[in-house]
Amino acid sequence: MEILRPQIVRIGNRCYRKNPVLQREGNTAEEEEFTDFIPDSSGWNDETCTLDTPDIEQTSDGFQTAIQAPNGLLKFVIGKKGETKNRLEVETRTKIRIPKQGQKGDIVIQGHDRNGVMSAKTRIDVLLDSGRQKTPFTHFLSIPFNAKHFQDSLTDFKNDVLRECDGDRGVDGSIFQTPCKLHLTIGCLVLLDETDIRKAVDTLLECREDLIEPILRGEPLHVQLHGLEYMNDDPSEVDVLYAKVKDTSDRLQILADRLVDKFTSTGLMQREYDKVKLHITVMNTLFRKDPTGTDEPVRKQDRGRRERESFNAINLLKKFGDYRFGEDTVNIVHLSQRHSFGKDGYYTCAGTLNFS
Repeated sequence: MEILRPQIVRIGNRCYRKNPVLQREGNTAEEEEFTDFIPDSSGWNDETCTLDTPDIEQTSDGFQTAIQAPNGLLKFVIGKKGETKNRLEVETRTKIRIPKQGQKGDIVIQGHDRNGVMSAKTRIDVLLDSGRQKTPFTHFLSIPFNAKHFQDSLTDFKNDVLRECDGDRGVDGSIFQTPCKLHLTIGCLVLLDETDIRKAVDTLLECREDLIEPILRGEPLHVQLHGLEYMNDDPSEVDVLYAKVKDTSDRLQILADRLVDKFTSTGLMQREYDKVKLHITVMNTLFRKDPTGTDEPVRKQDRGRRERESFNAINLLKKFGDYRFGEDTVNIVHLSQRHSFGKDGYYTCAGTLNFS
């Protein structure tokens, strides 16, 4: 890392700079056994670059502040056998109280020195953010494309491919998307408790006035599903095949990008790319081992952990590369729950944003 260009971490409306410190000798083998619980930021001193002042209360014994955190992220603050917590207390000269497993409550930081309390809070914020990034996502923002005509089109597409591409390596019925789960994914979220979910739902509802009305201006958002693309550079080794989403007005792209901006600012979503990739998965080799058809995108840090058998799509693309799945008006965004399904077969909905 360049000394003059340290890594920057953004948490909500705050910005932190990570400064390297001297590495201490230790038992490398022992540390590797606990890599799932030791955040990347544990070897850094974290310095805030924001003008915002944390809410620190003066008490008769010094200073105190509290941090709300889902129970599932507390392990990243505690560390192996309490080592991370103990180190923070020593280095910031504070006392840190963390709720026990199964108990509700805030992380409370107490100290005689205000700067020590502020430093401990800053570093815990970074640890929690790092832990959230390492946690598998639980929900995602989606636009359903499971109207009956789209489901019928996908079924017809599947039948045509299996008939015309019979014998092509890796092409079989198990890798097609389940028609009732057709969707466009906007972004993934880690929501670990009811507070997180409520915050995400409230953020989604705020988008009507902040985003929907200024972008759409009361006009319908009409899109087409036309043509096929694949995720890698070799059509003979394809893992994901998707239908292209076409919007001549470009408003869907603007809306999707602004939604990501909005949710990224809450800390519940991490930005993966500069722009949202507008695509709808129709074939995915992960379905070979997961017949439930949960094809939510895998975040960068999770890639490479699941084995998959690719398929040869050269013949398929020649015959069906210009396939038309239909068209429709986009009028809703779902906050969808991963690996959970409603009566209609689509993902369980934690909240919705209707355009009209």
